[in-house]
Amino acid sequence: MSDKSKNLPSKQSLKSRTLQCKNLHEYLKTLNPSTLDNLYNHPTTCLAVFRELPHEAKHFVIRLLFVEQPVPQAVISSWIPQAFVKELTAATNTLSELRVWHGAPIPGGLPGWILNPSFRKNLQSALLGGGKPWTLSAQMEEDTKPRDIKFLDDYAMERWECVLHYMVGSHQQEGISADAVRILLHAGLMKGDEEDGSPIITKEGFQFLLLDTSAQVWYFILQYLDTVNERGLSLVECLTFLFQLSFSTLGKDYSTEGLNEKLLIFLQHLREFGLVYQRKRKAGRFYPTRLALNLATSQVQLQNDATQAVEGYLVVETNYRVYAYTDSNLKVALLGLFAEMMYRFPNLSVGLLTRDSVRAALRSGITAEQIVGFLRLHAHPKLLANNPVLPPTIVDQIKLWENERDRFTFTDGVLYSQFLSQSDFITLRDYAQELGVLTWQNEKKRTMVVTKEGHDEVKKFWKRLSKNSS
Repeated sequence: MSDKSKNLPSKQSLKSRTLQCKNLHEYLKTLNPSTLDNLYNHPTTCLAVFRELPHEAKHFVIRLLFVEQPVPQAVISSWIPQAFVKELTAATNTLSELRVWHGAPIPGGLPGWILNPSFRKNLQSALLGGGKPWTLSAQMEEDTKPRDIKFLDDYAMERWECVLHYMVGSHQQEGISADAVRILLHAGLMKGDEEDGSPIITKEGFQFLLLDTSAQVWYFILQYLDTVNERGLSLVECLTFLFQLSFSTLGKDYSTEGLNEKLLIFLQHLREFGLVYQRKRKAGRFYPTRLALNLATSQVQLQNDATQAVEGYLVVETNYRVYAYTDSNLKVALLGLFAEMMYRFPNLSVGLLTRDSVRAALRSGITAEQIVGFLRLHAHPKLLANNPVLPPTIVDQIKLWENERDRFTFTDGVLYSQFLSQSDFITLRDYAQELGVLTWQNEKKRTMVVTKEGHDEVKKFWKRLSKNSS
């Protein structure tokens, strides 16, 4: 009898990994305690964390802000009515996980809570004034060529859409930086093509494109922060600067005078992503854009189903044609990920859902469910009265094209063959079946396959059996 490791088909289905992102508090909870304590040495960080706390947690912080000794936990719990026990628990857990407060005994051995000294001191400075000036507070002369809000909004979207155009393979807009490409690959939003190695979008990247712009930017920046140490930058300094930008005024320019060398490098990266505008790299001023002001606020919390309120522009017909009533190059390129584009007019594009176009999207990792969800999400308003919104034949066909590829999945297994007798084969097969590790067997050819995990146990049993029979 011999055994060989092989890749063999299994009925187990692959579980798709969904795009996940953390809001501000969830992200901060992942940081180590020393980093979090260092962040609380800056008033902007404390103010940003306080702004996003639950109402009950804000209530606790304000009442304890000028108390420098532990307060009994029973007293703090009495501040919230008994009908809101869940809210009380959620607030206390949030404050503990964020290290805003910590447990401290009081005289008599009773448990108490006390605010983090650094958080208390710097939040007082943020709310009441005082302390060291913020980086953005440096005074400078008035800009002779000021930029208005409309210019900044257009600039921010132009830079950000460069990233999105690159993801969908559109070459109509160039200018994406190498840093942005590395982040897209690091985040798993793109991957190298198996044939030529060029970056192509993944299913996570497609789901990323369904999010609203604020959510996209927040997720992208989180992935960037994962790489700051590799770039020789300080995570604490970068986060503090981002929090300061979130409190800046749209349309107002700020000086770069107080920024050290590392923050100047970080500023250039933000400029490439459209979060700030700067005329030249060595210009002494910059303008934060709306993308920067929306960071670290509750409006950028992600939802996996991406059910944002968007204006629909797609009409899908039973003949597999898709009409896109838009003049946006990005929207047309996005449709081209899974449809064969046929015609292009100033405000209308026509695509065709074909087996080849859909399978090409499936090969890159986009799922049939995501394609159908995209067509549904962006359906033209006049189609919303229909039930269902999409023709059932189109939905079924897209899923059937996916099933063509998913008939088999592969898992590692070990092949047992060349048994000397039928009884040996049956004994070992029955043992593997009892363990639940038998994947496949052919009694006539005396051949069986067990899972890689169960191989060691089956092999030990066979050696004991062979030793006893001899």
